[in-house]
Amino acid sequence: MKANKLSRFERKIIFPFTAIVGQERAKLALLCCAVDPTIGGVLLSGEKGTGKSTLVRALSQVLPEIEVVKGCPFNCNPYNPLEMCDSCYAKVMSGSKLKVAKRKMKVVDLPLSITVDRLVGTLDIKKALTEGVRALQPGLLAEANRNILYIDEVNLLDDYVADVLLDAAAMGWNIIEREGISFRHPARFILVGSMNPEEGELRPQLLDRFGLYVKVEALRDPEERAEIVRRVEEFHADPISFYRKYEKEEESLRRSIIRARELVKDVVIDDDLLKLLIDTIIKLNIGTHRAEITTV
Repeated sequence: MKANKLSRFERKIIFPFTAIVGQERAKLALLCCAVDPTIGGVLLSGEKGTGKSTLVRALSQVLPEIEVVKGCPFNCNPYNPLEMCDSCYAKVMSGSKLKVAKRKMKVVDLPLSITVDRLVGTLDIKKALTEGVRALQPGLLAEANRNILYIDEVNLLDDYVADVLLDAAAMGWNIIEREGISFRHPARFILVGSMNPEEGELRPQLLDRFGLYVKVEALRDPEERAEIVRRVEEFHADPISFYRKYEKEEESLRRSIIRARELVKDVVIDDDLLKLLIDTIIKLNIGTHRAEITTV
């Protein structure tokens, strides 16, 4: 294979989102959060082999670009001081003009074995030893800011790591305090988790952080299952050709997400519909206010 054949693709080709058969509710939930992150993320629950991880990784292919501060490891919003790290905010306050770069949104994986230092950030030992300066090594929360943070088998996540994650998700900020250094950066991510309920339940505090819950089940239609096999085999045989087959659909979906982001700001729910929604939630004995906020 010639090198230039791969020039337009990443070295790792991901199964296209638009090529996934079925699971329409899970697709819709993920796309809704891609359009409006304030929904609060998605929890996909189902047995192994039902396509949960494939759905999330495929989503990364259709996510639109965002504008960030060029050179900032925290993906700061260059137009909103309330979404800037301490360093970018100080530059703006001093009158400096921030350079802007476009960067595609991505899915950031959070491994179950992650340490708290790797999650929140820590002292850059290399710079401390070679340059004699105290500097920060950004953590995974820095990379996840304004992106999607994905936790596979989220119900098996260590309690201490989960507590740190919950604090960051609740505040929308990550505060790093190490060896006399104190630094704050935004940590506003779309939280997506997947789990197999047979392996244990999810802590109520963590479950409450997900705006949407979708049960992912194996398809029962024989023809749909046969089509899954055909597409997976075709993908494995020639990933590049398979991706090109769905490239137009992927681009069309990406444009739809961008357009929906522009439109959603102008959508207003009328009082009658809001009252009906709240009455329904009360009748269902749902205590949390998140229910109506997420639904709206």
